[in-house]
Amino acid sequence: MIWDIILKELESKITQEQYNKYIKNLVFDEKNSKSDLKILLANNIFIANWVNRNYADKIAILFENETEIKPTIKIKVKEIKENRRNKTQYDTKIVQINKKQSIINPSLTFETFVVGESNKFAFKVSEKVAQNQGTLYNPLFISGDTGLGKTHLLNAIGNYNIGKKNVILINCEEFLNDFTYNLANKTMDKFRNKYRNCDYLLVDDIQFLIGKLQTQEEFFHTLNVLKENNKQLVFTSDKQIKDLGIEERLKSRFQNGVTAQIQAPELETKIAIIKKKCEIDLIQLNDEIINFIATNVNNNIRTIEGILMTINSYASVFNQEITIDFVKNAIKSFKNTNIEKITINNIVNETSKYLNIKPADIKSKKRTKDILLAKKIVIYLGRKLTRNSMPELANFLEFKDHSSISKAMKKIQKEIENNKELELKIEEIENKIKDSKINN
Repeated sequence: MIWDIILKELESKITQEQYNKYIKNLVFDEKNSKSDLKILLANNIFIANWVNRNYADKIAILFENETEIKPTIKIKVKEIKENRRNKTQYDTKIVQINKKQSIINPSLTFETFVVGESNKFAFKVSEKVAQNQGTLYNPLFISGDTGLGKTHLLNAIGNYNIGKKNVILINCEEFLNDFTYNLANKTMDKFRNKYRNCDYLLVDDIQFLIGKLQTQEEFFHTLNVLKENNKQLVFTSDKQIKDLGIEERLKSRFQNGVTAQIQAPELETKIAIIKKKCEIDLIQLNDEIINFIATNVNNNIRTIEGILMTINSYASVFNQEITIDFVKNAIKSFKNTNIEKITINNIVNETSKYLNIKPADIKSKKRTKDILLAKKIVIYLGRKLTRNSMPELANFLEFKDHSSISKAMKKIQKEIENNKELELKIEEIENKIKDSKINN
């Protein structure tokens, strides 16, 4: 059978862990497949998504090698039911993966969330909310830039209660579409029965309510009903409540709970996130490569996931060892190298922001530990990224003369050589400076 041949080929090209966890139990749906379409059945959505993301193209090529026709690969999920004899069997009904479908991602749990200073509060209150329906922090409003973990926490709350409570996790845009459909079809009773009788209403990207006055009205009344019945409400947004262009009474409902803001992850947290993602997806990277990725990409966790998947896919397709040079080449598409001229003020602003001090402190006579470090970083990056001479840097920082700059430069270079953590932090500041120039 062709599928048996392909399985053996895959087993020889990937790690045994990946094969056993993701590939071995795939079932080839020969009955519903065609010459240009091959359907594979996975046990759950998590495995289906992983195979589709990482190996669909590779499997298509292997089919082409055997049949001389390169097919489209579709990964579907088997629907499992119990028969009368209590033996598990697979129903003939197949549930196809649909990215727009409101489902709770089983891989996004509290256990797989990496906690750092930037997200600790949001994580803790989300745990409390998952454990205590409607009694604490209700509603919970989680805000933060795209790709920092808001959706992960929403799914984690859902996963904690799945099977125990009636949980609805939905993107706000889907809520809008559902509302519009039921309104047009005069089935609002059905809509209200669905959303007003759940235990947990978890709504992602609530900013999509902006400008939708009729939906805001319905949403407001839904919130009131749920709150009065001690049901739990959790919302996420890339905007803070004060910046949402929605009705004041709805803002007031959001503010009548707890707000948790997720900040951009610090370097240590980014490294921990990358290690956790590698562990989950069985990707083997050494510390040098992990540190390089952490310091050379932005803070968007989805971007990091995309890079890891790209690296792993490239290595698998080309049967190549993952080296630092290989990684540098693989992530080029994620970096924009058209950077405008960087100024010393850019360096001062990003350095002060990173170290949580005022820009003016860097030029002051203060000598606290953070300010002294900031001065040295500005000197180091000023020499590396700009054409400022030592006298010009001395004048900008109000040093006595250029010899002070020279001494500071030698000192920071020595510290970088002996302190890997400092080297990574400076590299991250450097990349933040470059990113800020790209985005402005």
